Amino acid sequence: MNPDILFFDEPTSALDPELTGEILQVIKDLAAERMTMVIVTHEMNFARNVSDTIIFMEGGVIVEQGSPEEVFSSDNQRMKDFLGKFYE
Repeated sequence: MNPDILFFDEPTSALDPELTGEILQVIKDLAAERMTMVIVTHEMNFARNVSDTIIFMEGGVIVEQGSPEEVFSSDNQRMKDFLGKFYE
């Protein structure tokens, strides 16, 4: 198998910390190899560190998109509210 794109939907959901770390490392290694991936995740630090582009959606609508730096420093109030909960 040699896919062009890998899709992950909450790949660390319901995993213990050891397995979560292993899965995140595999994805990080794939990113280092420049594998194209679409990842749905609530692992915000991981998303910020491994992504080229982040899309934040709510209710099926894109609220914010851009580089990790752009998204995490966004002036969008919904984005600030979401990240505020993340940083608490």
